[in-house]
Order: sequence, then C-alpha cells, then structure tokens
Amino acid sequence: MVSVVGLVLFGAVLVIHTLLAAVLTRFFRLRLKTQWGYVIYSFVLIPVALLITTLIFFGVFPIGSSLNLGATTLVGASVGLPLALGFTIDTLYVPAPEEYDLPERRGDDRS
Repeated sequence: MVSVVGLVLFGAVLVIHTLLAAVLTRFFRLRLKTQWGYVIYSFVLIPVALLITTLIFFGVFPIGSSLNLGATTLVGASVGLPLALGFTIDTLYVPAPEEYDLPERRGDDRS
C-alpha cells in the first residue's frame, strides 16, 4: 500500500529535479553564445545529472519504495517529466538573457 509519506517524498524529488533542470538550462543559456548550443547541452547533460540524482534518491535512500514503480516508469517520471518541465519553464516563462541590460564591464582596475 502506498503511504502518504512516500507520495510526498516522491513529489519533493520531482520538484527538486524540475528546479535542477530549470537552473541548469538557465546556466547553459547564459554561458553558451550559440542559439542551439544550450538546447543540445540541455538535452544531453541534464538527463545525466537527473539520472545520477535519481539513483541517489531512489537507490541509496529508499524513497518511494512503497510506490512499486517499474524501472521505466521511475526513469520516465523522475527524469523525463522534470526535464520537460524545467526546460519549458526556463525557455518560455523566464526572459531570455539577451533581454537584460547589463552595465559594460570595465578593464581590471586592480593596478
């Protein structure tokens, strides 16, 4: 039987994964100067990071052991869903880095 604590912890892991995916997508958008570079890096590197944290949360710590999810369902729910949500949140709802007006950087004034 599924416990309330198991469902709450599973939901917390999904929220953490979504936040991690959104932050990593934003990081790649800020650091990479190409238009498609952040998309490629996001869809290659973020699933690896989410898979590692999935193995930690569901392997080392027995979160969701009462949920009886299969391996495919677990990876789809804890990697695929947060990746799609995090990427969508950052791409559609957060302004692009080019829209921010930043002051010009001056040279190194340490001397």
